Parts: sequence; C-alpha cells; structure tokens
Amino acid sequence: MNTSPDILLIYTGGTIGMIKDFETGALVSFDFDELLLNIPELKQLDCNIDTISFEKPIDSSDMNVDQWKELGDIINDNYTTYDGFVVLHGSDTMSYTASAISFMFENLSKPIIFTGSQLPIGDLRTDAKENLITAVQISALQKKGKPVVAEVGLYFEYKLLRANRTTKINAEHFEAFESLNYPALVESGVHLKINSSFLRTVNRRKKMVYHTHFDNNIIIIKMFPGINENILKSIFELKTIKGIILETYGAGNTTTQKWFVTMLSNAIKRGVPVVNVTQCIGGSVEMGKYDTSIALKKAGVISGKDITTEAAVAKLMYLLGENLPLKVLKTIYETSLRGEMLEN
Repeated sequence: MNTSPDILLIYTGGTIGMIKDFETGALVSFDFDELLLNIPELKQLDCNIDTISFEKPIDSSDMNVDQWKELGDIINDNYTTYDGFVVLHGSDTMSYTASAISFMFENLSKPIIFTGSQLPIGDLRTDAKENLITAVQISALQKKGKPVVAEVGLYFEYKLLRANRTTKINAEHFEAFESLNYPALVESGVHLKINSSFLRTVNRRKKMVYHTHFDNNIIIIKMFPGINENILKSIFELKTIKGIILETYGAGNTTTQKWFVTMLSNAIKRGVPVVNVTQCIGGSVEMGKYDTSIALKKAGVISGKDITTEAAVAKLMYLLGENLPLKVLKTIYETSLRGEMLEN
C-alpha cells in the first residue's frame, strides 16, 4: 500500500516567515502551526506536512555554528520519522548554513531542501508561496518508494540547486541565487524537470553519520591590490587562528612579493591550513597555471578548486573539527565529499 511521504518543515527565521498585521500594517512573525490555513495550496500536495520552529527564530545575519547544530539536531532527531525536510531560512546566509548541513550529514539518503523568499509570505507579490510549495513538492518526490533527491538542495525561483554550490548574487531580484559551476538539479516549469544525471547517487548500504564538530577559529582574507603587510602580519600571527581561506584573483593568483609567500609558508609550517579559493563567482583555482600561483603550490597551500567561499568556510570548519593532521586535512579538503567541488 502506497502511503504519502511525511515531510518536516523547519522554520529558522527570515523574510519568508513574515505576514502583515492587518491592524498595524507591520510585518510580524508567522505562526507556523497555522501554516496550512495560510497556504491552503499545500493541502493539494501528495504528502503529510508537520512543522517545527526554532524556539527563537532569528534573522539569518545572526546565524552561527551553534544554530547550525540546533538545526542539524532537529533533522537528526527526526531523521527516521520523515521522508524529507524543508528548511525555511533567511536568504543572506542560506548558502553558508546549507553548505554546513551538507557536511554534517554523511551518507544522506533523504532530501534536505532549503528555501526562503525576497518578500514576506504575506506580501501581495511574494515569491514565498511558489518557493515553499515547490520545495515541499520536490522533497516529497519518490520513485519506487525512495526519495528522488537525496542531498542538500537550495530551491529559489524555479530552480533546485545543489546547496553547497550556491552563492547569493542579488539582494533585489527574485532570482537571488546562482550556481555557476554546477547545473540545476531540478527546474520548475509547467512540469518539474529532474536532471537525474546531476543528482548525487546514494549508497543505501551505508548508514547516515551525523557530524557536529565545527571549529570556527578561521578567517577569510580577500586579496586586493596594495594589501598591507603589517596588517596581514598581525592577523597571521594570532595564536587563535586555526585555518585561513584566501580569496585570490582569477585562477588562484596572488601577489608574488616575498613577504606574502613567506607569511603563508610560515603559517602552514605551524600547522595552519591555508585554502585557496577564487574571488570569481564562476571558475576554478588552478594553482601552477600562472607563475603567480606556483609559489603557493610549493608552500603547501590547499587548492579549493571550484568550491564557493560559503562551502569553503563550512568545509574548513568541519574538517578542523575532526582534528586531522594537516597533511590528511589537505588531502581530504582537495577531495569532493558532498559534491561541493570538482571530482578530480
């Protein structure tokens, strides 16, 4: 007997969870226990929907590693009960949180779909309803009793993207997110077009493993012409820093001034991993392609390949939390764990 999939809808905060108070005209938090009353269209979907909310919903600008764990715990505690999860989250840091969740759940065999909106759910022109309805529909898709999507996705404006491949590119347009280095997993039109060849395959013989240790003693340094030696020196010498992400030019290039390369080399010798990611929203780091990155490769800088900065942050925190030797961390970092970077 076929039973409808059970979906858990988790509200963390953000614009999507706002409706207009008819008396004051002000935006107020949405009561998610009354979700079906406010969005009756959800009843037409062939699934059962339960809702849960953060005890204190937050603006996504305030998201941190503790709240990543709070969200992860909700999913993990309910993992065997539900067939899929939809996470409502503010768009500003959605790519960071969704990337983190992808690393927290190893051998994931169910969908965890993030979505949100640019306008509140109570706004006349809102994008919230379409995003939410389609995110739930995708999370409930099944084939032969198994979820069609079995990874962490981000659904926004007619596209489901691999979450750890996304970047927020626009603060005003409904099409707020892009994944320039990896195609859409699902496209929503008159029908849902599922790009099966781009979906992650699941080894159902392996058990899901839940990871919670994130070490956030890291920093992002964005390269720019005229970067100051003394300021960088004071940052690099901080004893609390356990990892550095370098946002470099183009295919992974930096200044070749000796002081800079020496600084990187000394940090790596102290056991601090340095990850090279490109400032470009599309493309990949190719260390050694130009003379300006040969020195980085020799110093032992980790290639972030085509990883986004958001996923690079989550991955570095995750691997630092595993307490790995630097050489092992480098090897694992340069390997695709959850489809977040090129396979080779």
